[in-house]
Amino acid sequence: MLNGIRIIEIEGLGPAPFAAMLLADMGADVITIHRKGQAATPGMPERSILDRGKRSIDLDLKDPSDLEIAKRLIASADALIEGFRPGVMEKLGLGPEPCHQMNPGLVYGRMTGWGQDSPLSDTAGHDLNYIALSGALWYASPPGQPPQTPATLVGDIGGGAMYLVAGLLAGLLNAQRTGQGTVVDAAIYDGSAHMMNLLMSLNQSGNLSETRGQSLLDGPHWSRTYICSDDGFVTVQCLEPKFYALFLQKMGLSDDRDFQLQFDPATWPALTQRLSDIFAGKPRDHWADLFKGTDACVAPVLSPTEAQAHPMNGARQTWRKTDGTLQAAAAPRFSTSEWQPEPSPARGEHRQDILNELNAQRTPASSSG
Repeated sequence: MLNGIRIIEIEGLGPAPFAAMLLADMGADVITIHRKGQAATPGMPERSILDRGKRSIDLDLKDPSDLEIAKRLIASADALIEGFRPGVMEKLGLGPEPCHQMNPGLVYGRMTGWGQDSPLSDTAGHDLNYIALSGALWYASPPGQPPQTPATLVGDIGGGAMYLVAGLLAGLLNAQRTGQGTVVDAAIYDGSAHMMNLLMSLNQSGNLSETRGQSLLDGPHWSRTYICSDDGFVTVQCLEPKFYALFLQKMGLSDDRDFQLQFDPATWPALTQRLSDIFAGKPRDHWADLFKGTDACVAPVLSPTEAQAHPMNGARQTWRKTDGTLQAAAAPRFSTSEWQPEPSPARGEHRQDILNELNAQRTPASSSG
C-alpha cells in the first residue's frame, strides 16, 4: 500500500523501530541507519523482528563523511523517524530546520515519552512512567491491587508507535497535496491519554468512577480474569445483559438470586469471590470448552505459542514461525495485497546497495549544519 514511499529511520529504542516496522509491513521502503561499530540494543537479537522488511546501512553520525550520507538519504526521503531525547538530532545537525531546508516536503516524525516541549522533556522515563502520569494506568487492575499492564502495549506501542504512524501517514497525505512537510511530535504521554477518551465517555453517563472498584472498568465480577485449578486463566467480560444471562446459564447460576443485579456495585466483591471459587475448581481448558462458540464473552488466556496452535490462528494465520522465530503477521490486512514475512537484515547489510542508489540519483549533498 505504501510502495514508492521512502522512510529513513534513525536507530532508536522500542516504539520508533516498531512504527518503522509497521510502515515496512505496509510496503514502504524503510532504510534504517544503524549505529556503526556498536552492538545491537541490549537484550535485542542481531536480526530483530522489528527490522523485518527494512534495509540497513551502518553510519557513524559523528563522522562528517557518514553524516553527509545521512543527509543525502534524508534529502531523498518522504519521511524520517527518530526517537531520541529532544535536542539530540539538533546537535547532530539533523533537526527539522536543516532537514526541511534540504527536503521541504519531508514529514519529520519524532517519538518521545514526554514530548518535545514539556517540563519533563529532558527527563528519562519508560512505558509505565508515561502512562502512570497520563492517567492511562489508573484502571489497570482490580481494586486493592497495584495497577499492572501488559509490557509496552499501552504506552510504547499503543500510545507511542501507533500515534507516530498515524501522524506520519497524515503528514504524507498533506505533503503529497501541498508539497509542504511537517514535524510530527508523538509523545507517549499524549497518545496514552488520548486513548482514554473512549473510557472517559462513560463518565458522561455516570458509569466511570475514580474510586477503585466502583466503575464498569475495574469492579464487576463479570469483567475480570480468574485463575483455574491448573493455574491457567480465563477472562470474563459479559457487559451486555443478554450476554451476562448466557454466562449465568452456562455456569448453572441462572436461578441464583445473588447474581441477578448485574450492575449493583455493592454485590460485586462477594460475587467475584464466588466466581473465583467456582473457576478454581476446574482446569482452564474445561472452561474454554464449556464456553466455546457461545456469546457469553469468555476466553482462555493463551501464551503466544498456544495462540499459534489455536484454531483461531489456523484460520487467520496471525502468528507465524519464520526461520524458527515466532512473530505476528502484519496488521491490518488489505484486500488488494497479501503480506508475506520479510527477512530482517544484518546491521549494515545494504550499505553498498544504498550508496550505489544515492550515487545513481546524484542527489546534491547539503553542506548546511
